[in-house]
Amino acid sequence: MTHPISPSSSLGEILNQWIAGKPPNSQAWQQLVAAELTPPERAKAFWITPDNVAEKLQARSRLFESIYSDIITLPFFADKIQDNPRNLESFQTTLLLSLWRLWLPLATHLANYREQLNRPLIQGILGGQGTGKTTLAIVLKLILAQLGYRTLSLSLDDLYKTYQERQRMQEHDPRLIWRGPPGTHDVDLGIQVLDELRSPNFSDSILVPRFDKSAWQGAGDRTDFESVQKADIVLFEGWFVGVRPVAATVFSGATPAPIETESDRTFARDMNERLKAYLLLWERLDRLIVLYPIDYRLSLQWRRQAEAEMMATGKSGMSDSQINEFVKFFWKALHPELFITPLMHNPDWVDLVIEINSDHTPARVYQPGDD
Repeated sequence: MTHPISPSSSLGEILNQWIAGKPPNSQAWQQLVAAELTPPERAKAFWITPDNVAEKLQARSRLFESIYSDIITLPFFADKIQDNPRNLESFQTTLLLSLWRLWLPLATHLANYREQLNRPLIQGILGGQGTGKTTLAIVLKLILAQLGYRTLSLSLDDLYKTYQERQRMQEHDPRLIWRGPPGTHDVDLGIQVLDELRSPNFSDSILVPRFDKSAWQGAGDRTDFESVQKADIVLFEGWFVGVRPVAATVFSGATPAPIETESDRTFARDMNERLKAYLLLWERLDRLIVLYPIDYRLSLQWRRQAEAEMMATGKSGMSDSQINEFVKFFWKALHPELFITPLMHNPDWVDLVIEINSDHTPARVYQPGDD
């Protein structure tokens, strides 16, 4: 069962009135306090207790007032409003609820961890298509800047091997029809970059790799490295960041679709084996957040929506059958039920789970072990 991010409809009304110039009165404030402690698993995830809730909400209130206008006017939010102006009020309420209930407490949480480390924090973010990795990184960067922290976004995509290297890989293994699975990244480069970024003496400029997905007719290639002077918090995101190999025996019995044939199982075993090379990279993560759909199959629906929106702008895109093959390719490589679902219940490897509704909004927020 999914728990909505707002425990009552009045919370959205309070936030909308707030930005309209009507701050919460004492009754509304009590509603905010009560909402903050519900459900208990979310409160615990953000270190909120009956003893400190008032203090935390006072601090969040100041941050909310200083940042909300910058958030709701971000270009990609403004574009969505422009595309469907009749849903302006509903969309704004959704944004404000996400800001108040997730983005602000999460940003504050990361800032607290950064202070405890006394060095740059490497925050891993694991999430598939449509889970909102990019949106989360953009919003957190804006809020953390308001708190005085400089944030660097780094994607697993930025660590792809060059176009020429991947072409040679595909010649050796024709099964790698798309970039993305384990083995298509330069893990050594990633380890080197994260080691430099997390150094407590990080002051000199560091060259960070970047990837251009449009190069070579969409095959993509590494571009010029970006020179970075300083970063307090690194948001390292990707579709299998932090994912670990499973026992090889998993592929000997019944496997979830689309891993159906012996050829499929062989491919899955090989990808599982290649995943071992990434463990040293994952060791550089200080924390890991998992963005997980309430149903992993939503990623297929979301990919179709994304392609339709792109084609509506006049750009070329994939047909439904091509999208099916594309998404199923990645499910065959690292199936969510086999590789990601176990992480959601393992507090040794994951610090926070954020479940995602079918409309891309946050659902439950909890620490593994408290679900």
